Amino acid sequence: MTVWEELKARGLIAQVTDEDEIKELVNNGKATFYIGFDPTADSLHVGHFMALCLMKRLQMAGNRPIALLGGGTGMIGDPSGRTDMRQMMTKETIQHNIDCFKKQMERFIDFSDGKAMMVNNADWLMNLNYVELLREVGPHFSVNRMLTAECYKQRMERGLSFLEFNYMIMQSYDFYMLFQKYGCNMQFGGDDQWSNMLGGTELIRRKLGKDAYAMTITLLLNSEGKKMGKTQSGAVWLDPNKTSPFDFYQYWRNVDDADVIKCMKLLTFLPLEEIQEMEKWEGSQLNKAKDILAYQLTELVHGEEEAKKAQAGAQALFGGSADTAHMPCTELEDSDFAEDGTIDLITLLVKTSLVPTRSEGRRAIEQGGVSIDGEKNTDIRHAMKKEDFQGEGVILKRGKKKFNRVCLK
Repeated sequence: MTVWEELKARGLIAQVTDEDEIKELVNNGKATFYIGFDPTADSLHVGHFMALCLMKRLQMAGNRPIALLGGGTGMIGDPSGRTDMRQMMTKETIQHNIDCFKKQMERFIDFSDGKAMMVNNADWLMNLNYVELLREVGPHFSVNRMLTAECYKQRMERGLSFLEFNYMIMQSYDFYMLFQKYGCNMQFGGDDQWSNMLGGTELIRRKLGKDAYAMTITLLLNSEGKKMGKTQSGAVWLDPNKTSPFDFYQYWRNVDDADVIKCMKLLTFLPLEEIQEMEKWEGSQLNKAKDILAYQLTELVHGEEEAKKAQAGAQALFGGSADTAHMPCTELEDSDFAEDGTIDLITLLVKTSLVPTRSEGRRAIEQGGVSIDGEKNTDIRHAMKKEDFQGEGVILKRGKKKFNRVCLK
């Protein structure tokens, strides 16, 4: 199976500008391609993870990735997929986020010996002269055509700022610069980036009279059509300090039955033949597939040791094992207890982040969704003493999937 055939079989390809040319380039290791990452936070998340996996796959086949960090585009903010304008960030915040991205990317992409590049678009965007840019690029963009782009269309009713309207031009200019500076002949990105990517190929054609190509990858959606990688408390991050390896493992362990094989194809490096065998699995066997998915992805992001710990913690909770060492843990200090040496159950739920607010904690208890060491507790006034948390502590659980070990510091 060729590289291209495998990408198709895994369901990764959404839209392409010229399938025959792109197929020829990637199959023969001749693609120098880029994916852009705007530093909107201090960690990459699950949405970025899919792009990184694609870069890794193509690099393994001999192609050369360019990770483009959006030090310049991050100053504007991409309107794609947004219902409102992004919060504007300072230069210092953007630089801090870029530094965090760099460390995480090196886990996936081999940047040694020119096998890949990491480039910051601030190097050319921040020094542009506005009038010169208008003259150089402006004539090649039709406002009428831009307004039909999906990324703008969905914002027209709520209001699209002129700031964001420029984003397509900036992203197109990135491709134009990368093509000239580094021989970058392809751009890959999420399916919601299609209009912006076409702008780049068109700008290169009009300005340089040469061909460049674009391909979008399937967005990571669940069986209900909603973006994956989100929880009630926010995004699933690749930084272990923002989403612990255990919580990362549990996110994938708890995907719907209908999504597990799709995630296996899109995100893991397991052979397709192995995954196709799992497609025949039913019932309790799907839980085994989820264990495999969770372990594979946790190992990719956090390494073998953390993946084993996360797996052991999950087995301890759901398999009845006595080993609780690898469960997520909250340590209580003296200041967490009231003057009488107790702490109430609602406070505990908030402290362990099992609920975001006290009112939600009260509701969860009243509805019978909270247990302490396996015993359901429906008393909203229930309080526990300091000595209850000695030794290995207690296991506090909300619902079937959220839990925390609570002990003394």
